[in-house]
Amino acid sequence: MTKLKLKKGPRILLITFIVFIILLILFGIINFIFCLPVDSSDKKDIEVVIKSGTGTKNIADTLKKDNLIRSEAYFFFYVKFHRLNSLKASTYTFNRSMNLKEIVSVLNNGNNYNENNIKITFKEGERITDYALEISNNTNHTYEEVISTLNDKVYINELINKYWFLTSEILNEDIYYPLEGYLAPDTYQFSDKDVSIKKIVEVMLDQTDKVLSKYKNSMTGSIHNYITMASIVELEGTNTTNRKMIVGVFNNRLKANMNLGSDVTTYYALQYPMTSDLTTAQFATINPYNTRASNMGGKLPIGPICNFSLSAIEASINPSSNDYYYFVADKKGKIYYSKTISEHEKIVSEIKARGDWIW
Repeated sequence: MTKLKLKKGPRILLITFIVFIILLILFGIINFIFCLPVDSSDKKDIEVVIKSGTGTKNIADTLKKDNLIRSEAYFFFYVKFHRLNSLKASTYTFNRSMNLKEIVSVLNNGNNYNENNIKITFKEGERITDYALEISNNTNHTYEEVISTLNDKVYINELINKYWFLTSEILNEDIYYPLEGYLAPDTYQFSDKDVSIKKIVEVMLDQTDKVLSKYKNSMTGSIHNYITMASIVELEGTNTTNRKMIVGVFNNRLKANMNLGSDVTTYYALQYPMTSDLTTAQFATINPYNTRASNMGGKLPIGPICNFSLSAIEASINPSSNDYYYFVADKKGKIYYSKTISEHEKIVSEIKARGDWIW
């Protein structure tokens, strides 16, 4: 029986064709996978700001950080392969049920561009009343409307059910503002001045969720206590290193059933700005926020006293162990630590003598 032999040329063509078909199938599979939605069941709105001049690679990075696409590299390839070189700067609303083609189409068309976009900056270390003022200054809502929304118990309960880090502890009747400390400082962009107060609050809480999620497994006790501690060291320290040391000092005092003795908590208790010194009587005010009060031995304030930075929450969760029980800062921001009250008082006297006392 005679065997049929292919000549060398046709054999190479056949192999090439087979390889081509295999590659085509592989490309089809890859394209199918990377074009799929990240989560077809998640229709929660995610606001994405693409600034003017942002390149395709940075857009891909932004979308990946928000978990809107499966691969930055494939997004970049897809855009270049389809020669879509005019992705437009704007504020977009996406969700994780959108596939890659839909997201790229929106970016290419810029079809939700809004020239009335507004930006609001919320600073680290500020109180929720400062944030309410920022909202009223930048939107069509009054300060009173903002505060009313922030204190609406029905709304607060809705938020507790929505966000894992909000607990019933914030409903305590002695807490001034339930969301104090929980609104992530940042610069946010919104559609226009008619943006609802609730929309602003929930965009900020979404950011808090992103910040805290990385520490979720490290917070072994009350989340509220971690947030409260972070808010105190936000104002007591100036950087991650000294904030971690201060948390270590505070932890030592709590274990020894001592007062934290933090002046910044007294200012918050009285709702005073930290612009001048307080009297002895004011520091002694009995108030669940005031850690200088005689009944606050071994206790944290009842709640946070400001909205904290990443540095402060890092310090609260991962403090530096030490054997100090006292600290004081001079007006230059230098912090001095001591183990005994006599050492502490000597340092305070020296700071005052050289004119470096904060007031």
